[in-house]
Amino acid sequence: MDNRALLDLAVSGIAVGGWFLAYGLARLVTRPASPPPEPATPDLGPEPPAVVSLLVNRWAITEDAAESTLLDLAARRFVELRQPGNEPAQTTVHLPAAAPDESGLRPYERRVLSRVRGLAVGGVVPLTALTFRDQAQAKSWNKRLRAEVVADARAAGLSRRRFGPGVVGALVALAALAAVVTGAAAFHYGVWSESEDNAGFAAGIVTLVFLSGIAAVSPGERDTPLGRRVAARWLGVRDWLRGHEQFAELPPASVAVWDRYLGYGAAVGATHLTSAVLDLGMGNRELVWSSYGGTWHRVRVRYPRFWGRYGRTTSKLVVRAVVPTVAGAVLLRFAPGGLDSLPDLDGRGLRVPDLVTNAVLAVGLLLVAAGLYRLVRTLADLATERTVTGEVLWLEVWLSNSGNDNDRPPTPWLHYLAVDDGTDDRTTAWGLPSEWAGRCHDGDTVTIRVRPWSRRIVDLTVAGHGRSRELVEPPTGDIAAPGTPPRQPDPAGLLTPDEVARALGRPVRPGDSMALGGFLGGAQYLSADRGRPLLLVQTLAGTPARLAWRANSRGQALPGIGDGAYTSGDRAALRVGDTTVVFTLMGEARDRQPYLPWLAAQCATRLDQNAQGRKL
Repeated sequence: MDNRALLDLAVSGIAVGGWFLAYGLARLVTRPASPPPEPATPDLGPEPPAVVSLLVNRWAITEDAAESTLLDLAARRFVELRQPGNEPAQTTVHLPAAAPDESGLRPYERRVLSRVRGLAVGGVVPLTALTFRDQAQAKSWNKRLRAEVVADARAAGLSRRRFGPGVVGALVALAALAAVVTGAAAFHYGVWSESEDNAGFAAGIVTLVFLSGIAAVSPGERDTPLGRRVAARWLGVRDWLRGHEQFAELPPASVAVWDRYLGYGAAVGATHLTSAVLDLGMGNRELVWSSYGGTWHRVRVRYPRFWGRYGRTTSKLVVRAVVPTVAGAVLLRFAPGGLDSLPDLDGRGLRVPDLVTNAVLAVGLLLVAAGLYRLVRTLADLATERTVTGEVLWLEVWLSNSGNDNDRPPTPWLHYLAVDDGTDDRTTAWGLPSEWAGRCHDGDTVTIRVRPWSRRIVDLTVAGHGRSRELVEPPTGDIAAPGTPPRQPDPAGLLTPDEVARALGRPVRPGDSMALGGFLGGAQYLSADRGRPLLLVQTLAGTPARLAWRANSRGQALPGIGDGAYTSGDRAALRVGDTTVVFTLMGEARDRQPYLPWLAAQCATRLDQNAQGRKL
């Protein structure tokens, strides 16, 4: 490599490396404090347990925020915790006949209380049944709770953004400087190398966007002077609680005796047993609570993974039966004669055909027997279809088509569906075609027509909606500064033309874009040759977003994408925070419906990144 090229590369490296050095120094300087604890004290302060959890964990939100909030609600008599036996995991949550005044509850306290009320049957719900059965719902619920806790701490002057406007502005300015240096080095390289396409400007823009994007992502919260003093006091409370050896082994129901101390103990990490029992994250898919029949009970669920017949269609099962049968018959019919020409093994009368023929015949017999068995069971499966009615316990993707990485994004084709029909405390999940996955939700009562041997569902009808369906949308609104209107992101920046071309299977180019008052935006992607519309991407915020979500949140659910996503026909919709995005295939691209989930996943990732940047 020419020395001039090395010099240009070194200059660019020094510029970018200098920016990362400045970024590292910014993170070092803004590290959350770890104040020394004040003397041990039993005096509780006015801060709620969720905010205390933020302060004593160096301004990081943990699962203790939600768990301590539930315990504090029990201490304040909004709910009651009862332990009927010796096992703390058997604790149940009871709603009082007359609830106390809720006007003073904070948003995250209302969120926890709303979940308890939404899942209660007859005013009762097992403590361990408060976990989630859907990853996207759990992520959205906890994400919003964390935002509400942080907003409360900031309003009290106890927390602030780790990177304030000054730090972000300085990092962006340094990114611009690094971009100028990198662009100049690339321009210089293009001049002396006599390159026809000088990439100096492009290199500078890419550097600026990349480094500014890193600077815009919030690394979390940090302390304030008041926050440090309050945290030191609560660390003293933690030391006082830890001084009681029996406190760590108290069960959740002991809140009736210890009152608010138990909730604050969970917030500061002093209640090992209670924290082990309490969980408001993802539940255990193999041991699921069910309220089918009017009483709570646990059902153990098995999920087949290596059954060749599991969830398969009749045609595929028949093919899998016929192929080994035919192969075995061919071996039985033609293999012995074809082996007669083989020589003696050692000239002493022991012939290779005798050994090989017996082995081939045995293999042939096994293939024929296995094929015939599979064929008989497949036909019997058709004749023994039956109907099952019960509560949906769990729904998740099992198999997806991986496809070709260059032009076929993976699409699910089979889901696990676990149903409790009330006849046993054990069940095996059924195989549900993925195009029907959007019809039901956990907690719904469904009637399914099934084939027992292949465990395949051939028809599904929702007989009644469950309580958890109503809890998909958050019970409280999004956190926003007073008077700040919601704005939708730029739709043209959510997908690149290369991503769209990959999904649609043809070259595309960006078309016209539009924006209306910060609430509605649209971008088109056109065919590269004839300029015909292929994909319309619309972004909405505020009231239009809520209306669009209600109109489009139907069809097949797409678990794990944003705060919720659905696809129906040639249209898909997803929601992240207060933003709704709607994709519509047009013209000759309408045959690319299987790739809408992939486009939605790409878009949700960028929306999450943008949301993290806006937290600054």
